[in-house]
Amino acid sequence: MVKAPRNAKTGPRKGGNRGRTPSGKPNPIDVHVGARVRLRRTLLGMSQEKLGEALGLTFQQVQKYERGANRVGASRLFDLSRVLDVPVSFFFDDMDDQLKEQSPALIAGIGELAELPAHFEHDPMAKRETLELVRAYYRITDPQVRKRVYELAKALAEVAGA
Repeated sequence: MVKAPRNAKTGPRKGGNRGRTPSGKPNPIDVHVGARVRLRRTLLGMSQEKLGEALGLTFQQVQKYERGANRVGASRLFDLSRVLDVPVSFFFDDMDDQLKEQSPALIAGIGELAELPAHFEHDPMAKRETLELVRAYYRITDPQVRKRVYELAKALAEVAGA
C-alpha cells in the first residue's frame, strides 16, 4: 500500500493528523501516557530493551512510546499494563484538567466528553506516591528497621483516622 505524500497538491493523507496537536507536535495526553510508562518501567528497574522484549518490540519503539512520538493503541496499552503490573488507569493517573482538555476530540471541536462520576476514586495502589513509597520500603535491607517503619506508618494512619 503506497501512502500519498503530504504536500500542497494532495493535502494531508487519509487519517488526518493522527491525534497530534494542530502544530504537529505529539498530543500532550500521549506524552503523559508515555511518561507514565517510563515511570513504572524505571520503578521496576526494567530497561527499555527488557520491556521491548516482553512486548515483542524494539527498544527504539519503546522510546517512541515513552516520548509520546508514537501513540499507544488499546491492545498495546493492555499489554503494557500486564507487563508493568498496573491497571490500565495507571497510565492516566495524575492528569490535570488542562491536560484532559487536549484530547483529540476536544481539539477537533467535537464537543464535551462525558466525565466520570464525582464519587469515582482512583486506586491509591496505582499512584506514583504509593509506588515510590513501596519501592523505598523494600530498599530497607534490615528487616527490623523495615518492620519499625511499617509499625510507624500504621500508627500514623490510626492517629489520622481517629
